[in-house]
Amino acid sequence: MASNSANSGASEIFYISPLIRITLLLLYLVLTVPLPFLSNFTHSAIPASWLGWGLAIGFVFLYGALSDRVIIDDQGISLVYPRWFPTFFRKGWSLPWQDIQALKPRITGQGGIVYYFVSKKSDQAYLLPMRVVGFARLVQRVQERTGIDTSDVRPLAQPWMYLILLVFTLLMLAIDSWTIYTALTLTH
Repeated sequence: MASNSANSGASEIFYISPLIRITLLLLYLVLTVPLPFLSNFTHSAIPASWLGWGLAIGFVFLYGALSDRVIIDDQGISLVYPRWFPTFFRKGWSLPWQDIQALKPRITGQGGIVYYFVSKKSDQAYLLPMRVVGFARLVQRVQERTGIDTSDVRPLAQPWMYLILLVFTLLMLAIDSWTIYTALTLTH
């Protein structure tokens, strides 16, 4: 999914993994789509149409948040979001190669390891995107451009983890279909 080689001077673009994007979008739908139907069935004070609109807006924002991409070129590395996505939800960043001092690991609350770029010019740290297609190539490009040893850098989640989540999400979809069917048939 990357465009050209970093050695040619052209930029390389790394998109979020379709497996991750599809799994998380489908999980959102599975968890939320039954709510308007259940609202009608339980005669909730919140109208089903309001829930429907709110959930549709939430889906658009989730889609935007999962539309980030990493761009590498001769100048540096950038994380960008689509232009239509509001910056007050998630801001991208850009870091010139010469400003990268180190790549520091941090342990997450669940015990995994994420990596942050440490800038020479500011006290800010920039999260290394790990959900992209071609993560190993991305890390290799970072090492080529900065000289930082990235041999121990591994993605936080492996594809099999998202495959398991996708399977359980599809099972939940079957249950949701039954729930929606039941809600519709019992209200008519």
